[in-house]
Amino acid sequence: MKKVFRLEGLDCANCAAKIENAVKKLDGVSSASVNFMTTKMTIEGEDGKFDDIVKAANDIVKRVEPDVVVRKA
Repeated sequence: MKKVFRLEGLDCANCAAKIENAVKKLDGVSSASVNFMTTKMTIEGEDGKFDDIVKAANDIVKRVEPDVVVRKA
């Protein structure tokens, strides 16, 4: 499964890289990318674990950038 999210309020390229690296390490994720210029996060992962992956990715975003709002793109 592959989904794209918009990271509203992302204004730090270093934070985008931190989010991307942390999401890539999540169990069940096959690929993840955060594009700072478009403020989009793309996650590809196992269907059965995708709800957990999205929840964990949201937690990572909130930890790295507390003011960023994650929305489905």
